[in-house]
Amino acid sequence: MGLQTDISNATLLIVDDQASNIQLLQMVLRGAGYTNIHSTTDSRQALEMYLRLRPDIVLLDLQMPHVDGFGVIDQIKQADPDHFAPVLVLTAEVDTAVRYRALDAGARDFLLKPFDRVEVRARIRNLLEMRLLFRQTVAHAATLEQTVAERTLELRATQMEIIHRLGHAAEYKDNETGNHIIRMSLYCHVLARAAGLTDSEQEVLLRAAPMHDVGTIGIPDRILCKPGKLTPDEWEIMKTHAEIGADLLSGSRSPLIQMAQAIAWTHHEKWDGSGYPRGLRGQDIPLSGRIVAVADVFDALTSVRPYKAAWPLQAAIDELHAGSGRHFDPQLITLFCEQLPDIQRIRADYHED
Repeated sequence: MGLQTDISNATLLIVDDQASNIQLLQMVLRGAGYTNIHSTTDSRQALEMYLRLRPDIVLLDLQMPHVDGFGVIDQIKQADPDHFAPVLVLTAEVDTAVRYRALDAGARDFLLKPFDRVEVRARIRNLLEMRLLFRQTVAHAATLEQTVAERTLELRATQMEIIHRLGHAAEYKDNETGNHIIRMSLYCHVLARAAGLTDSEQEVLLRAAPMHDVGTIGIPDRILCKPGKLTPDEWEIMKTHAEIGADLLSGSRSPLIQMAQAIAWTHHEKWDGSGYPRGLRGQDIPLSGRIVAVADVFDALTSVRPYKAAWPLQAAIDELHAGSGRHFDPQLITLFCEQLPDIQRIRADYHED
């Protein structure tokens, strides 16, 4: 549709208490090719008609009974603050102060009474062209925003697919199940909320936690799948999975992957500095790593493994308390125990078959 056609199809609203003025304007506008013209002599109807018609331009008299032109402009601005249509003031006033007041109120242009037909057509056309360009700009911006949102969702979906595939790859290499990954991630989410993380931080942690043991991909099967106790040399090789995981996830600009790297690197660190791989202590360990450490150990204790039975809930809680201040951040242990009803619901929803 061309510019001329768009302008001819524009919706015009005339608000003037003098019917003769409306009739004259309608005659001039129809002669110029405009067909979608609406009008009222009662300014009290102006807002309702504006909201119903959504006109492209309002031709508005200033001096009217009930609600004057300034009042109508104010009503429209309050009802449609971001996109209200341009107002073309109809006035016999030549006083500069009145014009300034109208401009300050939101008017875009003036038509002096008695009307000059050439001037009416020119001023209305100019305002409609600006209105059309404005609408096109708004529509283009909305399209761009939608496109960006769709691309962002696509990237996020791709990112999550990669994370889950890597998580599954790690599961193939050890004895952990898919339900362990789900439970542990949900425990992290509950604990993150209790620790005061923002909603977005909680979400990122929930999505990043499944990557905690991705480094086991690099551990030889003879060690990772060994049914018995590891030798000291084998244990040293096993511990390198934290650094392998951090290396696999390094160099990303994604906050999600950055957190996943921090978790992979630090979830085996201990509060007292006796953990690995770097012997970090206390709050030098990222909060994400400290949270995953609690959730991972709790689920390991309460889950069946080929080499052990599942611990009873109270025995697992006692073990967490025993490790408070040594293995675990003591504040997180307190918070975790306060969330036991939520923790137990997760255990029930994602129990092992």
